Amino acid sequence: MTRSASPSPAADDFPVRGDDTPPAPPAVAEAPSSLPPDGPAVEEDAPGELARLRAENAALRAQLQEHPPGPPRPPRSARGRAVRRAIAAVLAALAAFALVTSVVGLWAARTTLNTDRWVATVAPLPQDPAVSAAVAQYATTQLFEVIDVEQRLRTVLPQQAAFVAGPLTGQLREQVREVMTNVLRSDRFQLVWTELNRRLHQRLMAVLSGTSQVVTAYDDRIQIDLLPLINQALRELSAQLPTMFGKEITLPDLSSGAIPPGLRERVQEQLGVPLPANFAQFTVYDAGKLKAAQEAVTTAKRDLALFTGAAILLLIAAYVVSPARRRTTVQFGIWLVIAAVAVTAVLRAVRRELLAQVPDGTYRSGADAAMTSIFGLLRDRGTQLIVLGALLALLAYLVGPGRFPVWLRSQLARGGRATARGVRTGSGALATHAPGWIAAHLDPLRITGVVVAAVLALVLSSWTALLVIAILLIVYEIIVTLIAQRHPDSRSEPEGGWLPEVSHGR
Repeated sequence: MTRSASPSPAADDFPVRGDDTPPAPPAVAEAPSSLPPDGPAVEEDAPGELARLRAENAALRAQLQEHPPGPPRPPRSARGRAVRRAIAAVLAALAAFALVTSVVGLWAARTTLNTDRWVATVAPLPQDPAVSAAVAQYATTQLFEVIDVEQRLRTVLPQQAAFVAGPLTGQLREQVREVMTNVLRSDRFQLVWTELNRRLHQRLMAVLSGTSQVVTAYDDRIQIDLLPLINQALRELSAQLPTMFGKEITLPDLSSGAIPPGLRERVQEQLGVPLPANFAQFTVYDAGKLKAAQEAVTTAKRDLALFTGAAILLLIAAYVVSPARRRTTVQFGIWLVIAAVAVTAVLRAVRRELLAQVPDGTYRSGADAAMTSIFGLLRDRGTQLIVLGALLALLAYLVGPGRFPVWLRSQLARGGRATARGVRTGSGALATHAPGWIAAHLDPLRITGVVVAAVLALVLSSWTALLVIAILLIVYEIIVTLIAQRHPDSRSEPEGGWLPEVSHGR
């Protein structure tokens, strides 16, 4: 039978295996052509379409080169987090500076505006060698300017010996200065110094608060009066050098702390010379600047509350705004250190400016020592703020996800586990072997406890100490006895008691 002329698959499409040749697949009819009738026309337009696309691509490339695109814009949520982080960092810095400023203001308000605290602050000043030397030198200079010791010596000395008046005056000045220093640093003058500063501060506070009925804005000043010191020194000098003043000096004893009225007139009468109005006084506060000082005090009180409240509110706002509060804590700690160091530097600069106005030498050394003592508490607060900020930043960093904190925490955990295993092993060994050792050395341990208790009783001779030592000794003896009894050898006894067995012969 002849086959149709329809196309058939090639012979190579199927393997030939003799009679196993598979039957040829059925013939597939050709699908009608889907090309439109104008197919050849489309093929003829293809080069034109390609040229158009190439021209469009070239135009786009030229436009891209003329206006290159910027970096890819982050998502809106990422931009919002970045803005919040920046705002939180600024708020943390402001909170740190406000906190340091409020600490300084609080110290100033509690120290300089409170009479009791001010008296407690300046009470130790006479014990400072530099302060006592400066005050004693000032009081001695004031006394010698009024008495004119050299002129008195020239009057009483013969004409031929008048040349020794100068050296004698120098020796007397040193002796008077030494007496002034001893009086100033004595316990008896401490009460006088305390009362003097209490009166001074109360008067100053009355002026600054506007309640003073005596001091007005332009006609008075507040001064420290060293006349009580000179009064006590003159009493000592009269006892040591009775011929220095040509007569016996009779002045009141101020060791009780009470300063009697009319003391200036009595000192003037005993010295026999008129005393200047500013004798033995140095100005602490000039009333000509009263208005500015009152305004400064009012502003300081208002700003103290403002800075304290601002520090709290700014810190709360920083944590509310921050998307990463741990990072904000680190920033706050770092800014706290920076703020404390900056404010400390400013205060030191102000201190240098103030000391530069004091004459160099003994007076400047005394003023420097006095300022060091008065500002000691503020200096301690600054150090505490620096340590607090550093610890806060360090702890917040160590609990974070950084490589070093993670590694450190893992090492600490590993070390803690190893330590716990060692403690368990050591405690087990101790619990196993300690009772046997204590049981074997029970008597020496008891004697050692009694010896130690006897030595402590000799050193601590109070009845309370003896009672505590006796109680501790009893507790110690009971503990070592109970531990020793835990050992099996101490509880086991041979059957029939401690008597040895006796063998009976037949």
